[in-house]
Amino acid sequence: MLRRYTVNYAVLSMILDICLTLLALLTARTARPYLPTTFPFLVPVPQIDIPAILFVIVPLVWGGTFLVTSVYDPRRVYKATDEFQAVTLAVGIATLIFAGVLYLGFRNFSRWLLVTFVLIDLVLLLSWRVIVRFSFKLSHFPIHHRRVLVVGAGKTGQRLKQMIAEYSWTGLDLVGFLDDDPEKEVPGISLLGRLEDARRVIQQQHIDDVVIALPRYAYGRVNQLALDLHDLPVQVRVVPDYFSLALYRASVDDFGGVPMINLRDPALNDVQRLVKRTFDLVVTGLSVLILFPFFGLIALLIKFDSSGPIFYRQDRVGENGRPFHMLKFRTMIPEADQMLSQLMEFNQSGQLLFKRPNDPRVTRVGRILRRTSLDELPQLLNVLKGDMSLVGPRPELPWLVERYEPWQRKRFAVPQGMTGWWQVNGRSDKPMHLHTEDDLYYVQNYSLWMDIFILLKTPWVVLRGKGAF
Repeated sequence: MLRRYTVNYAVLSMILDICLTLLALLTARTARPYLPTTFPFLVPVPQIDIPAILFVIVPLVWGGTFLVTSVYDPRRVYKATDEFQAVTLAVGIATLIFAGVLYLGFRNFSRWLLVTFVLIDLVLLLSWRVIVRFSFKLSHFPIHHRRVLVVGAGKTGQRLKQMIAEYSWTGLDLVGFLDDDPEKEVPGISLLGRLEDARRVIQQQHIDDVVIALPRYAYGRVNQLALDLHDLPVQVRVVPDYFSLALYRASVDDFGGVPMINLRDPALNDVQRLVKRTFDLVVTGLSVLILFPFFGLIALLIKFDSSGPIFYRQDRVGENGRPFHMLKFRTMIPEADQMLSQLMEFNQSGQLLFKRPNDPRVTRVGRILRRTSLDELPQLLNVLKGDMSLVGPRPELPWLVERYEPWQRKRFAVPQGMTGWWQVNGRSDKPMHLHTEDDLYYVQNYSLWMDIFILLKTPWVVLRGKGAF
């Protein structure tokens, strides 16, 4: 991974985080006596004294936690959402450790002072990062300037060019390409020579990073190129030409010192997965408790309306292509599956249109449940079980997945959800082959805040009833 900043910047970041955390503690102590004027339910207190030892413990806890959780790892903070989530999680873990310390030795420490301190700290730590990002983007003054040379001007090399251009504000500067095929010199592609010219170009252009992006048939040149550059002060990286085979993205795992390329690497990192799963369990658990009476009422209406079971279990494809049984309230007649082949329709391009507004298999109660999306409520149990998430691409039918093109399968790189980006931006009035692009947008731009936005927007979309049938 091309580094976003130097070690010096990471050290300065850690020092700034510790200083701002101490400032947050001092600010919370100063503000605590005045809180009752804003929050009448708090008991007025005089000026609070904090034991001096805590001003030593807090930097140790926060600094150690931030290091252990890799907040300063440049490979994890290219995207702002990744960095903000890492900081938020680190503050949460540090807070739990600090609360344990307070419980063991400082029980007189005000709980509201702790809450105030943590909130101020989180705001300060996120704010300076926002300011720094905007400052560098607006001023075009990078933290650390690195000149990059790409070996190979094919599809992989051009994809690298786009990535480097996107993150140019971090200091990355694409100097040009090396390639043995002179016909690849097109507008936007600057060929500086052939592969055999690598040493000369690196020395003349003062290159810092060399990225080898050769196609598979040219891998025999990689060994010789690496040997030719071994004595030069440059970083050399190899990008395997396996993008077309990866489900979403590829990663390198170390197994006993042997590097292995994982072609099915999840789109969510460990921190994002932990936050998403915790969020799902908390929100879903509360929702099940609140909505349980509606489950009983809907079950009675289904039984009175038509014969057959209350729930409908359907085979669906989940994350990474794993099949599971998705639960729904039954909205169709019992023999609906046998009638499916008679109702299949295709558009002018030959693409399958799965849902239709005048489906004769839907029951009277089922039509209401579908219009209001109440038939989806049992999927809360799938979320609790871990088969699904509250937000994500919609789990698809296995026989529909068989019709997918390779690029569409990338939607399975994240947990499949009850609601998602395409549902709140069009719902069922978009056919399968179109809403997949919206799903991929969600996969590539995932954040907890995006999940919250989609959940908040979902009720409004359901009330409008657009595209639901």
